[in-house]
Amino acid sequence: EMLPRVAAEGLADFVDVFCDEGFFTVEETDRILAAAARYGIVPKIHANELGVSGGVQVGVRHGALSVDHLEKTTDAEIEALRGSRTMPTMLPGCSFFLGIPFGRAKDYIQAGLPVALASDYNPGSSPSGNMRFVMALGCIRMRLTPEQSFNACTINTAYAMGVSDTLGSIPVGKKANLIVTKPVPSLAFIPYSHQTPVIERVLIGGKTI
Repeated sequence: EMLPRVAAEGLADFVDVFCDEGFFTVEETDRILAAAARYGIVPKIHANELGVSGGVQVGVRHGALSVDHLEKTTDAEIEALRGSRTMPTMLPGCSFFLGIPFGRAKDYIQAGLPVALASDYNPGSSPSGNMRFVMALGCIRMRLTPEQSFNACTINTAYAMGVSDTLGSIPVGKKANLIVTKPVPSLAFIPYSHQTPVIERVLIGGKTI
């Protein structure tokens, strides 16, 4: 009943299923994503926060744009993502706040996969939308280089939201949604000194706000 109404009224770009221990099963997730596909709603998955749930594999089978959380994954999830269109998206703010393991971002990258980092901003498990802190956690706790963490927070995250054709990097032709910083000694300074005010101005669509 819900998906046809959502599609008819154009209320959602994605269908996101929390396939994890105590929530939607793999079978239920499969049914939801199959139903959403009939209405052209793009699938996403929240999985493997609480256990190794099989959510990554079912998401890949349905061509999910992203699989999010991934605090608890094995080599099987890495292998399932090889050659897929699905962006593995990790949420270090959730790991920090709940005291649970951080995602194996370095292992994913060493296996040839991209990784996105997102805030998971919500009042229950990650009450911060500060992406500088997310980038810092990527470096400090997940052992990514500043360049890897920066890419994970920009172009790879834009891909995970289906907007990498217009956002996430600074080539000619994309929207000028930019953060301009004060002079900093290096890219590494941004996650290293993540509480130091460095933002000079913010542009949205090329206009300072």
